[in-house]
Amino acid sequence: MLLRQFVAVLLFVCFLGSLNAQGTAQDSVKKTAEVASVKPGGGGSKWYDKISIRGYSQFRYNRLLETNPDLKCEQCDRSIGKGQSFSFRRARLILSGNIHERVFLYLQFDYSADASETNKHFLQVRDAYADYAFDRKKEFRVRFGQSKVPYGFENLQSSSNRLPLDRSDAFNSAAANERDFGAFFYYAPQHIRERFKMLVDEGLKGTGDYGVFGVGLYNGQTANKPELNDNLHAVARLSYPFKTGRQIFEPGIQAYSGKYTLAKDKLSAGVKALSDATYLDQRVGATFVLYPQPFGILAEYNKGKGPAFDAATDSISLQNLKGGFVTLSYRTKIGQHQWLQPFVRYQVYEGGKKHETDARKYDMTETEIGAEWLPLKNLELTLSYVISHRKYADFKTDYDEKGNFLRIQLQLNY
Repeated sequence: MLLRQFVAVLLFVCFLGSLNAQGTAQDSVKKTAEVASVKPGGGGSKWYDKISIRGYSQFRYNRLLETNPDLKCEQCDRSIGKGQSFSFRRARLILSGNIHERVFLYLQFDYSADASETNKHFLQVRDAYADYAFDRKKEFRVRFGQSKVPYGFENLQSSSNRLPLDRSDAFNSAAANERDFGAFFYYAPQHIRERFKMLVDEGLKGTGDYGVFGVGLYNGQTANKPELNDNLHAVARLSYPFKTGRQIFEPGIQAYSGKYTLAKDKLSAGVKALSDATYLDQRVGATFVLYPQPFGILAEYNKGKGPAFDAATDSISLQNLKGGFVTLSYRTKIGQHQWLQPFVRYQVYEGGKKHETDARKYDMTETEIGAEWLPLKNLELTLSYVISHRKYADFKTDYDEKGNFLRIQLQLNY
């Protein structure tokens, strides 16, 4: 509670301070803006003239060399397992730009099936937020709207940049779809903001600019879901990309705390739960990144507490959780324009998944061995071989399946 109050006060004080600073320079800024906005023909520049459009699409097939068609993953790609064939994983369209020298707008639309119980495709708003910068260098910013929760490096990576085809269970179970509605404060010096941009632009699998330090408040029920209790989640993250010679490495730490309410449609008839179905939800995690020049390492581990199904009592109770992953990669250039990046990821997770039916209790291990090939900047091909063992239990199901399969993804960047 004290952490959430502190974050709220910090956001409010920063906002008031920025308004005061802006007011003292208002006249000079206004004159400069007026001069800059005048076109040769006499018309003023419109905010929509500054908006850029980009996106990507992913096509997949997951059933090559399949050894067990009953192996599935609800959190991952729903086209894994029997009854599936070629799939359209997602198509994203992103509109973004500085509509004012201190206001940045970001809208992302998604056509996919990854959040549908029936695997039907639908169109949804993935991100809808604005950044207000307190200074002209944009080192201090507040973000309002629906955006990614700053918890976990792999969660913050765009799926267009990530090497494994799905995010890890251990961190992605913290926030399904990685997003929520709230307010977040970010700080990063200008030269570090430029470094964050370079790590994405040069294909080094960065996250983009989520600050050296980030702190915020958010609903806690995940993106495009209604709030179900009177409590806010609080999150904080510290991460710094050090540079030594040619190498760049980035250690980080993050934590969040709040209360999560299980939706009624996620509770089986007969399962025992708290009267309000509201449970403590908190985690702390550590990250280490060595950007691939040419060797790369991404390692993350977290632990905490959250709701989980207890098969012995047919009830949902507060339980411990833990898990993480290590991804090793090697990035090499082929010819003048092509890139090849083989990788291997090993992950483990033991604990509940609050977003799934009855907060299923998981015990899973998985190894993914693959390679990403970029013959063109607008085309990527990824192949990965998965060796998986997934166990979970809810009120109606005791699931325990092992299996291997080869996955293929074609990604178009535009």
